[in-house]
Amino acid sequence: MTAPLSAWQRIEAALAVLAVDPAGAKGLWLRARASPLRALLTQSMPQARRIQPGIDDIALFGGVDLAATLAVGHLRQSMGLLSQTAPILLTMAERCPPGLSARLARWLDNAGPCLIALDEGAEAEETLPAALADRLGLFLSLDDLSCSEAGALTLDPEKVAAARARLPATRLPPSALNSLTKLASSLGIASLRAPLLTASVARALAAWRAETIISDLTLCHAAELTLAHRALHRPADQQDNAPRPPEPDAAESQCPGPQNDQIPDEIMLEAIRAALPPDLLARLAAGKAARAAKGSGGTGAARKGNHRGRPMPPWPGTPGSGKRIDLISTLRAAAPWQSLRRGAREADGLRLEIRPSDLRIKRYQETSDRLLIFTVDASGSSALSRLAEAKGAIELLLAQAYARRDHVALIAFRGQTAELLLPPTRSLVQTKRRLSGLPGGGGTPLAAGLRMAYELGVQTRTRGMTPTIALLTDGRGNIALDGSPNRAKAEDDAFRLARTICAAAIPAFVLDIANRPQPGLHRLAAHLGAPYLPLPRADAHRLSAVLQSALES
Repeated sequence: MTAPLSAWQRIEAALAVLAVDPAGAKGLWLRARASPLRALLTQSMPQARRIQPGIDDIALFGGVDLAATLAVGHLRQSMGLLSQTAPILLTMAERCPPGLSARLARWLDNAGPCLIALDEGAEAEETLPAALADRLGLFLSLDDLSCSEAGALTLDPEKVAAARARLPATRLPPSALNSLTKLASSLGIASLRAPLLTASVARALAAWRAETIISDLTLCHAAELTLAHRALHRPADQQDNAPRPPEPDAAESQCPGPQNDQIPDEIMLEAIRAALPPDLLARLAAGKAARAAKGSGGTGAARKGNHRGRPMPPWPGTPGSGKRIDLISTLRAAAPWQSLRRGAREADGLRLEIRPSDLRIKRYQETSDRLLIFTVDASGSSALSRLAEAKGAIELLLAQAYARRDHVALIAFRGQTAELLLPPTRSLVQTKRRLSGLPGGGGTPLAAGLRMAYELGVQTRTRGMTPTIALLTDGRGNIALDGSPNRAKAEDDAFRLARTICAAAIPAFVLDIANRPQPGLHRLAAHLGAPYLPLPRADAHRLSAVLQSALES
């Protein structure tokens, strides 16, 4: 039985492999949010050129350097990042578009030294594209690790140079590749790249450990680094159902044949089982399902402000990274200066001289996706007043939001807390189902509902959405943020959160669904900087019309 690597030992082993043989390992999939620990880890990796998901083909493969060409008067080419022999660090890899992932995958297959993908996805559907996840040999997750526990992550340059010198002479055992292939198959891994990458990682790790022939322990550790995150089911699931091999005869046990150097599969399976996080399989499965659903239909395409939308006045700039030149505006900017440039133009035989300062870049303005955050009062007082009408208004507005492809979210506050009944979605059926099952009763934690709406609005705004908070309540807040039944404190908490929402510039409006207008809600709307809409004796159609006009104003 071999001892599995600890979390910090896996980090040290991955850094050693990247330093010794980056081309063999193909790279690292690092799943971690931005933190001091991730910054410390990336500083210990090989020096890489940083790119983002929005990079264009000219920056990757090279092309015509328009500014230099116009300055010197003849064609100048720019060198792309992929034509250089240096690692690449991809930030926000979970947002990598399919086109870029395909280009990087081809680069890794041909001549790419290695790719370091920083996956910052916080949800299951945000993960590295499958084309890159299949090609990167190493995987690390920094969950539940803190920078204070980090040891020395700097590798000795002399030891790295010695390991690189030993790498060509490091050999695999004769049957090791066969064992790795069987192991990958037992884990549900269909790609043949997995055992080949494991063998390359094992060679680099053995060279780092000064092993001429890769030991069983090193091979198990390499399997932990390369196969655990690719597993589609746990090893124990197959071990329990697998038939037991027949017991050897007595004569065979007394006269054993020649010893086989094949590593027992149970040892490596146990090592991978120990290295596999308990929630990783569910998270990877959810990510694959989300990618499949996204590719089956709908929009799902990334929007760029310099490619589509309503045209805007051009700006001075240089083409590249997705920016396109506005030819007419460029000529218009260069025309007034031609008489002053006449001497240089006639000397070079040029009819028109355009300098880099004349270049103009196209700009477009595109409306981002709108998110309607329904924050609904489901307390006992609201249930006695207009909760049924509020549900009807939301259902009518949902049909209009579905036609415009808006996102909707549903927050209900009752009792002592608020609950996110439905995250941002475009599913009309799911929203109606959650809304119809919304119960009424209990206290009115108005401050808790405002806090959850604010947090959801800030979170979705970072994803490029435009949130709007629709607060539907009868105004009788009586539960403070700490859960205590204190009406005065609950009102202070609600006013404070309303000012926070107003400072964050999140649009909102307050819809009073009480039988009579509530002065407290009018003051709350003033703190929100939002319109106050008292709707006594209004039916569901009237509520929907007022909500629609408030959103379009």
